[in-house]
Amino acid sequence: MPLTAFALNCSLKASNDREKSSTDRLLADVLAALMQYDVKGEIVRALSHDIKPGVLSDMGEGDDWPKLRKKILAADIFVLGLPIWLGQPSSVAKRVLERMDAFLEETDDRGRMPAAGKVALVAIVGNEDGAHHCHAECFQALNDVGFTIPANGGVYWVVE
Repeated sequence: MPLTAFALNCSLKASNDREKSSTDRLLADVLAALMQYDVKGEIVRALSHDIKPGVLSDMGEGDDWPKLRKKILAADIFVLGLPIWLGQPSSVAKRVLERMDAFLEETDDRGRMPAAGKVALVAIVGNEDGAHHCHAECFQALNDVGFTIPANGGVYWVVE
């Protein structure tokens, strides 16, 4: 059975914008690289969904996070794609990580968090330096909620 990847694009660019974001482009490259190893993947833009603020797996009526959470946990590899703004991960990426905080309280019958056994990668774009700082923030959060962080699991593209 082939491995699967789910990439969540946390760009601030609206999903109905005709021009693809730099994050779209980088995530397409990441998935193309994974396809060389027979990994099947999907990219979804976070802003196409109503992700309510909060730290629970379901914040109630109108919250689209449960659908995204299901896709994240169904995949073997989760790719968090985001731009840098003011030297920080995008607010959309921060919201996604905040929602994953719920994983800390959720366990399976063996006491493991939902992300146990899953790998997380982070793909960052920006027009400034700060990618290493943003990788550190994202990887720390993803590790805290149970993902495995591989060596060299981060990629960045500083746009000129």
